[in-house]
Amino acid sequence: MIATSTMLALIVLEIDNIRKSFGKTEVLKGVSFTLEEGEVLSIIGSSGSGKTTILRCVNQLEIPDSGYISVDGEVFFDGSAGKENAKERRMKQRLVGLVFQDFHLFPQYNVLDNVTLAPKLLAEEREDFKHNKKQIFAEIEEKAKVLLGKVGLSEKLGNYPCELSGGQKQRVSIARALIMEPKVLFFDEPTSALDPELTGEILKVIKSLAEEKVTMVIVTHEMSFAKAVSSKVIFMDNGVIEEAGTPEEVFDNPKSERTKAFISKFED
Repeated sequence: MIATSTMLALIVLEIDNIRKSFGKTEVLKGVSFTLEEGEVLSIIGSSGSGKTTILRCVNQLEIPDSGYISVDGEVFFDGSAGKENAKERRMKQRLVGLVFQDFHLFPQYNVLDNVTLAPKLLAEEREDFKHNKKQIFAEIEEKAKVLLGKVGLSEKLGNYPCELSGGQKQRVSIARALIMEPKVLFFDEPTSALDPELTGEILKVIKSLAEEKVTMVIVTHEMSFAKAVSSKVIFMDNGVIEEAGTPEEVFDNPKSERTKAFISKFED
């Protein structure tokens, strides 16, 4: 666990000895790492190595078997503690954002409504909601418009997902995650469903977020991008962290033979 208050102010994400099995298959075999505010962590590795399961455990889409997870000082999972209620879990989930590889937009809502849906639903829990509904919703919509402008979609507010390219859909997903002001933003293979031209759109947006010191965890197969944008890189192999370090350490001077073999697949 993190020991001092000074460190607590810096550590936004702490994962300690997380284990997760599906049936008899152990997918995570004791994974531990920390992430400081403003850092960008890229998680690389072959399919089935446990990368996405880490993200799903932090976002509480999967419940670990054991271990400890905290975000911004809030305990998300403690294998030694009892279960929490749904409301407590929902409040904590606001601290994290997840951008999926296949967008997960609501087809019946336009771009603006997709981005504002979650904050509007949460706003209904406010004590002053009934008296200030119009103002609260107006503020949410204005914030959404600013974020959609930031990702280059100001002219698409009224469009529906079926009218958007894959790259545009993913940019909507990013805006939808950002509007919740998460302490950590997670990306699960954000470009895997896109062709090379559209991939560039998304990587440009993520790079701009990194420059703004948004704390991010990115599961990706884009090695050159991971090397350029990351503060830290983790190479997962068979459910464990095989190697971790700076991009220069992992990509240019890997110590593990497994890391070397994986990196070599992406070299020209």
